[in-house]
Amino acid sequence: MMVSALIERELTRVGSPVRNGVFVAVVGPSGAGKDTLIAYVRERLTDDDHVEFARRVITRHSDGATEDHDTLADAAFIEAEASGAFALSWEAHGLRYGIPASVDDAISVGHVVVANTSRGVIPALRQRYANVAVVEITASPEILAERLAARGRESRGEVLARLARTAPHDLSGPGYIAIDNSGSADIAGERFLAVLRKAVAFSDVSGLI
Repeated sequence: MMVSALIERELTRVGSPVRNGVFVAVVGPSGAGKDTLIAYVRERLTDDDHVEFARRVITRHSDGATEDHDTLADAAFIEAEASGAFALSWEAHGLRYGIPASVDDAISVGHVVVANTSRGVIPALRQRYANVAVVEITASPEILAERLAARGRESRGEVLARLARTAPHDLSGPGYIAIDNSGSADIAGERFLAVLRKAVAFSDVSGLI
C-alpha cells in the first residue's frame, strides 16, 4: 500500500490541518463488513445533513453488489490525482483509490465525513485533518474466512493464508474505536451510529470555537 506523494504536497496548499468538522475513517480487513455497517448508519442518518458519506473513486468497475463507487481507468486516475482531484489517494491490491477533494470543504464547514479507507493512510489523515475518528471494523478470523470464501473468489484455505499474511497496523491514538462485527450487524451498526452521533455533537461545538 502506498500513499501518493502528491498528498503530502497538498497539505500546505489546503491550510492543513483542516478544522471544524470530523473525518471518520472506516477501516478493517476484507470480510469484516465495512460496507454493510456504512449502509446501516447511512440509512438511519438520511435526515442529518451534517453527515456526508464520501463516494470513492477506484480503478475498477462497480459490481453493483458491494460498494457504490466511481470508476476511472489508471491513466485517468493519475491525471485526476495530479490535478488535485483527491484529498487522499493510495494504492492497494493492484488498484488505485481516491477520496474526492470536496471532503475538505465539507469538513471546513463543520460536517462529519464518513469514508472507507485503508489502515495505512491513517497517519496522512491525521496530518490533513484536525479531527479524525478511526473506526476499525473487526471480526474473528473464522468469520472473515467464511465471508470471503462466500464471495467465490478464493478457497477457504487461500483466504486463511491471505489473512495470516495481513500486516498489522498501529491505529492507536485519539478518536480510535474498534467494533467487532462477528455477530449481528444491528449490534455493531448501533455502536457505529453512536460514534457518528458523538462526532456530530463534537463538530457542532468545534464550529463555534
